[in-house]
Amino acid sequence: MAAKVPRDHWTAQGREYEVRVLTIPRDHTRSQTRQMLTDEAEHGRWELARSVLYVGGERRVWLRRKIIRARSTLIR
Repeated sequence: MAAKVPRDHWTAQGREYEVRVLTIPRDHTRSQTRQMLTDEAEHGRWELARSVLYVGGERRVWLRRKIIRARSTLIR
């Protein structure tokens, strides 16, 4: 039986990702949405993983970024 992977992490080719889900209301314009996602990408190092547009006009966006594990460089 395979180990269960937590829902808040994606594993792809041996990498783990942190995931953030944003729900964007229907009254946001395209330019507002684009600006918000651009800011997240530039300042938070998030990348767009998935986007779904629902019937009512609401949009749900999944952003992801790699989890970087720092290794100790201290000599023991």
